[in-house]
Amino acid sequence: MAKVRWTIQSIRDIENIAEFIAKDSVKYAIIQTQRFFEVVGVLTSQPEIGKIVPELNRLNIKELILGNYRIIYVIKLNQEIDIITVHHSKRLLTNNPAIKKRLS
Repeated sequence: MAKVRWTIQSIRDIENIAEFIAKDSVKYAIIQTQRFFEVVGVLTSQPEIGKIVPELNRLNIKELILGNYRIIYVIKLNQEIDIITVHHSKRLLTNNPAIKKRLS
């Protein structure tokens, strides 16, 4: 069974998304936040379920899609998983600080 860890960046991403949605609906901000955590929960038993991030083309960096959001994670040794970022699909991934760090 894989261990999933949320990076500081990924938690900040979710907080920012929730704040944005809450401007219109606190209820839907809470629902969306819960969905992120529920979807990522599947990685504990199926870490390879995501698809390879096309912009990075690395076998160990994958993504899950949830609506308009890309949940990007890295599979490390011993089946440890770090959630790198939660990114809106309309934005360029290369502008994301967590991805820039991985590319450098």
